[in-house]
Amino acid sequence: MSTPSDIVVATSPASPLPARRLLHALWYGRSIRAQLLIVFVLIDFVAALVGGGLIVVRARAQARVETAASMQLAEFLVRDAVKLVQQQIPAEQFLAALPAQLRSIRHVRVTVTDAAGAPVAGATPPGERSEGRGDDRAPAPAWFAALVGSPSETHEVPVLVNAQRIGDVAITGEPADEIAEIWENAVALGGLGLLLNAAMIGVLYVLFGRVLDPLTVLAGGLAELEQRTYDVRLPAPRSLELAALTARFNALALALEALRGENLKLNRRLITAQDDERRRTALELHDEVGPCLFGLKANAASIVSAAAAPSEKAQAVAERARDILGIVEHLQAINRSMLDRLRPMALGHVPLRELLAELVRERSRQQPQTAFVFAPGELKRSYGDSVDLTVYRCIQECLTNVVRHARARQVTVELVHQAAGLALTVRDDGQGIAPGMPAGFGISGIRERVEGLGGCCKLDSGPGRGTCVRIFIPLGEASGAAS
Repeated sequence: MSTPSDIVVATSPASPLPARRLLHALWYGRSIRAQLLIVFVLIDFVAALVGGGLIVVRARAQARVETAASMQLAEFLVRDAVKLVQQQIPAEQFLAALPAQLRSIRHVRVTVTDAAGAPVAGATPPGERSEGRGDDRAPAPAWFAALVGSPSETHEVPVLVNAQRIGDVAITGEPADEIAEIWENAVALGGLGLLLNAAMIGVLYVLFGRVLDPLTVLAGGLAELEQRTYDVRLPAPRSLELAALTARFNALALALEALRGENLKLNRRLITAQDDERRRTALELHDEVGPCLFGLKANAASIVSAAAAPSEKAQAVAERARDILGIVEHLQAINRSMLDRLRPMALGHVPLRELLAELVRERSRQQPQTAFVFAPGELKRSYGDSVDLTVYRCIQECLTNVVRHARARQVTVELVHQAAGLALTVRDDGQGIAPGMPAGFGISGIRERVEGLGGCCKLDSGPGRGTCVRIFIPLGEASGAAS
C-alpha cells in the first residue's frame, strides 16, 4: 500500500512536463537561426507596442490642443465679425451669413440660432460636417477615436446688435477630422515600418543562414568522423571564430587519419606476424609430425602383414598393430585439422578461386540438405597471403555459422573484385539472428581481421529473414601483387 508521501513523489515530477514540452517546442527545439529571428520579432513587437502607445498619447494631446485652438479662433472670429458688421447689414441677414463665414474653420462645428432659439437657415445642422474646410477624409476607426478623442466642449457666443441680443452662436469642438488625419499618418508609418521590418527579417534570415552555415557543415563533418571517414576536410569560412573552429576540426581529422594509418600498419604487422607463426607451425606439423605418423603407419602395416600366420601370438601382434593403425589414422586426422585451422596448405599454391570453391564444396558434402552456391567474379590468382587468408577465414567462419545455427535451405557466397577492393557477400535464407543478440567470437574475429586490413564488415539479419554478411577489403599495401 502506497503512503501519501509516495504518491507525492511519484506525481510531482510529471507536473512540469507540459510546460517543458511547450518550451521545447517554442524555443529549445528550434534552430539558432529561428531563435535569433524569434528574439528579433519579439523586440520588434515590443517596440511597436511602445511606439503605438506613444502615438496614442501624443495624438490625444495634439487633438485636444488643435480642437481648443480652433474653438478659440472661431470664438474670436465670431466676436470680431459681430463688431465689424453690426452697423452695416440687418440682423437677420447677418445671422444667415455668419455660418458661411465660419465654415472654413476646422475642428469645430458652428450652430447659429436666432433670439427664439430656432436654427438659422444655412447653418450646419447638429451631427453633420461642414463642407469646404478640408475635413472630408475617411473617419478613423471607432476604437482609435475612443483612444485618442476627448470629451467635446461647447462654447456659446451671444450675438448683440445695439445692445440687443439677436441670436446665439454655439461652437462645439469636433476633433474627428484631426483624429482621422492622425490615423492616416499612423497607418502610413505603420505600413512603412511593417515593410521595413519584413525586409529586415528577410535580410537577417539570409545573413544568419550565411553566418551559421559553417556550423551545419561542421556538424556534417563530425558525422563523417563518426562514420570513420577521417579524410574529410572542411573549407575555412570568412568568420574568424568559425574559421578557428574549422581549423581545429581539420587538425583533429588529420591527426585521426594519421593515427588510423599507424593503427592499420600495426594491425597488418600483427596479422602478418600471426600468419608467419602459423605458417611455421603448419610447416613443422607437415614436415615433422606428418612423416613420423606416416612411418608409424607403414611399420604398423608391415607388422600386420608379417603377423598373418595363424598362431595366437601372431594374432595378438596383428591386433596390436591394428590398434596402432587406428591411433595413427586418428592422429593424422587431428594433424590435418590443425593444419587447416592454422593455415590451408594449398594457400599460395592453388588459385584463390579454386581454393574457395573447394571450401564451399566441402561444406556442401557435410551438409547435403542445404544448397551451397559459390558465385565468384573475375579474380586474380592471389592477393597476398594476408588478404587470401582473411577471405578464406571469413567464408569458412560464415559457412560454419550457417551449418550450426541458421537452418538454411540455401546459402550464396559472392566474391567480386572491384576497383577499390574485394567485396564478399555471404547470404542465407535461415532463421536469422534475434535483435539484441550479442555477436559471437566468430563474427568478432572476422571484424578484427577485416578492420586490421582497413576494411569493414556489416551484418544484416532479423528473425525469419535470414542473415547477410557483407565484407569489403581494400586492396592497397595489404594485398600483394597477383600472379
